[in-house]
Amino acid sequence: MSSTYLEKLEDVDIQSVHKSSLTDIKNVKIDTSLERSERVSDFLTQIGNPYCFLCDGVIVKICFSDTEDTLEEKLNEY
Repeated sequence: MSSTYLEKLEDVDIQSVHKSSLTDIKNVKIDTSLERSERVSDFLTQIGNPYCFLCDGVIVKICFSDTEDTLEEKLNEY
């Protein structure tokens, strides 16, 4: 996936996206026998949009802050 295409996926508006166009993450299966790069590629193929997907029928949109803080540091803050 090109960076331009990923940016387009990231910009999806959850207010107007149709649920039928999204993949439920529960249906994504990770083949742990694959190399890391192959697992990532396979995940992206299965999920379609890594920024906007379904989880039990609920639309989930994720984004990342431009920070050097790690997820672990942020979780400890909470």
